[in-house]
Amino acid sequence: MRALTFNGGVPGPTLVVRPGDVLSVAFQNQLAMPTNLHTHGLHVSPDGISDNVFLRIDPGASADYRYEIPANHPAGVYWYHPHHHGMAAEQVFGGLYGAIIVEDPTPIDVTSERVLVISDMTFNSAGQIAAASQADRMNGREGATVLVNGQVAPAMTARPGDRERWRIINACSSRYLDLTLDGQQLQLLGNDSGRFASPQGVTRLALVPGNRADVIVTMAAGSSVLRATPVDRGSAGMGGNTRSTAVVDLATLDVTGVSTPSTAVEVASVTPRDLRGARVTGSRTLTLAMGGGGMGGGGMAFTIDGATFDPATVNQRVALGSVEEWTIVNTSTMDHPFHLHVWPMQVLSVGGNSTSEPTWQDVVNVPARSSSTVRIAFEDFGGTAVYHCHILDHEDNGMMGIISVA
Repeated sequence: MRALTFNGGVPGPTLVVRPGDVLSVAFQNQLAMPTNLHTHGLHVSPDGISDNVFLRIDPGASADYRYEIPANHPAGVYWYHPHHHGMAAEQVFGGLYGAIIVEDPTPIDVTSERVLVISDMTFNSAGQIAAASQADRMNGREGATVLVNGQVAPAMTARPGDRERWRIINACSSRYLDLTLDGQQLQLLGNDSGRFASPQGVTRLALVPGNRADVIVTMAAGSSVLRATPVDRGSAGMGGNTRSTAVVDLATLDVTGVSTPSTAVEVASVTPRDLRGARVTGSRTLTLAMGGGGMGGGGMAFTIDGATFDPATVNQRVALGSVEEWTIVNTSTMDHPFHLHVWPMQVLSVGGNSTSEPTWQDVVNVPARSSSTVRIAFEDFGGTAVYHCHILDHEDNGMMGIISVA
């Protein structure tokens, strides 16, 4: 089997940093196509040699990235992947992704930690990554093989009473994940760049493409399965539904041996920022739509506010220091995960359902024929970035816009 890799592995190396660090990456493109690098979720500059998705690194070329991480950057799990327009889905689906961990100022006392990068691929008869069909590109490709850290159904072991911290990344190009771990106690610390005031007991984890979860797992004796249940995210109606419909057993967990002392995990309390009481200096409505006329007139157009992505057009101009409320409307028959670079979003509602406490994410689902509302503090960094659907085939087909903050 042959895949696209960072440093020869799928996923690529896990990058561990602390708030206030400078992350330097020497990037060489040995692909036969242009590419670049996006540090998904990091609150860093979008310009120059930082998280600049407009950089084009041609075959054989190199770049030296430098990311200055603010001293007050939220701890959590982030990730990196290519973002060259028109090729993002192909390159992520092919294996180009990896985790970024921003460490806590005060470490959480757990037995051990795991990073679980969930992705999917399809291989053809020659052992190469399969090319996407037009139906794949319309619906968003989902792989026939689902991987955890580059492995099919890996086996994990633990002892009863162990308290593990799992950082889970949905690195799939299009697949929504509805995760369960039967028989084990899960406490969710937060999603994406956000941390709840205190851990929340949960029985399942819903992760759209690009989402992450930071979870404490308290181990109970027995065998468990990390399982993904299919999610109905709608259909583009092109050549049938290409979405996977089978339950996937992602990994097995065998908890045996002598029990470790069972004590509660001490997590430093936080007070999540809440923009619901902030003065809103602007509001916008963005409309995600799908319709005829795309791909040379023979396919489907994926638009935001009636337009497909144009690298020469700035779609939104925002004042640095402002707080805005955005309503993302989805008129299509499919869910779309909405991602904004650089500036995290406080989720106010998803599909008309309001959040009960401050919830911060950088990818927010917008259900079919519905809307979601967020508030955004455009602070710390000016510059030019993008927002888009994180079904990467939809992004490549035009469901992306440019934002300038100054």
